[in-house]
Amino acid sequence: MRAWRVYAALVLLLTRCLQTLAYAPLSDDTLKHRIPWPETNDFDIHNGPILAPILVPRVPGTPGSLEVLNHFIKFFGNELPDWTISLQNSTSKTPTHGDKNVPFHNFIATRHPPWVSTGNAGYLTLVAHYDSKYTPEGFIGATDSAAPCAMIMSAVRSIDAALTNKWAAMESQGFDLDLDDEQSRGIQVLLLDGEEAFQSWTATDSIYGARSLAEEWDNTMYPAMSTHKTMLNSIELFVLLDLLGSGENLPIPSWMQNTHWSYQHMAEMEQRLRKLGLFKSDAKQTWLTEKEKKNDGVFQQNIMQDDHIPFVARGVPTLHLIPSHFPREWHRIGDNAEYLDIPTVEDWSLLTAAFAAEYLELEGYFDPRPQALRAARDEL
Repeated sequence: MRAWRVYAALVLLLTRCLQTLAYAPLSDDTLKHRIPWPETNDFDIHNGPILAPILVPRVPGTPGSLEVLNHFIKFFGNELPDWTISLQNSTSKTPTHGDKNVPFHNFIATRHPPWVSTGNAGYLTLVAHYDSKYTPEGFIGATDSAAPCAMIMSAVRSIDAALTNKWAAMESQGFDLDLDDEQSRGIQVLLLDGEEAFQSWTATDSIYGARSLAEEWDNTMYPAMSTHKTMLNSIELFVLLDLLGSGENLPIPSWMQNTHWSYQHMAEMEQRLRKLGLFKSDAKQTWLTEKEKKNDGVFQQNIMQDDHIPFVARGVPTLHLIPSHFPREWHRIGDNAEYLDIPTVEDWSLLTAAFAAEYLELEGYFDPRPQALRAARDEL
């Protein structure tokens, strides 16, 4: 029995090592001329098609919450029809609602190669919460986390066509797809409900949707002989965006030792995009400041409470993109649409798209941008 445990541990370690290597950098040409930028008005705070509909109070169980949920469903249905959409629903009592059960709705959108059967795909999972705080009344939560939701939506739209191109090319070229686990990799978006505490943050008054989803997926078994045992096991990397978009240039540390490699890759991409002049914001310093930190350095993964907690507790590798010092309007009524720095929001969307494209090895599968767009951006 002990020998089998050692063998299983070695297999798990090898799998994790291979995941760190399965990351193909994008060329400068792809970054400059091929990967789609966020569209001009995506993040307009008044009528932008992605961000504006989220900039409303959206406390769980209220009409505003359902409006935003319907916005997600319509966006993916219209803009990304090849994605599979589902909801994970739960209810819970809260300190502010007495005996009433409050409903929580997690939005899930998934895409994986068409030849991969249930249980055999692993996912890059991009995550943000979409609910807003119960108090103060009328709280929007633009950085917390309307803008991160919009960043993810824009980012996955930017890489969707390249995914289609890659998978079509692989099928047409007759690869033995069943023998290549890396080519069974897909992408998943989780927009979670109920992150905010209704009264004060405790283990039971917070992350309602995340706790429900992690528990359900941990107990949802795939068919026997599948690559992954449960739905939770299929998450290769859980990338959580939170408190982003204020324009305050707040530093984001590397919180997790076991995913420091992914932080370093994203930090490298941030530096490249800045060097190539592709960011629109006027940030004077990089956001991801710990690229050079060693693996034996200090990682404070237990300090920051967020939606990742029930996933990390179950062994899900997590890249947590949240500043160590919160925006000055955190949990204040001033965290509204006007508080956002839209160039920063656009830059985070581009960075997220580029990171995902490298993780999914999409170099060579992006179509050239129209010449007019290239020329206009090259003049910046």
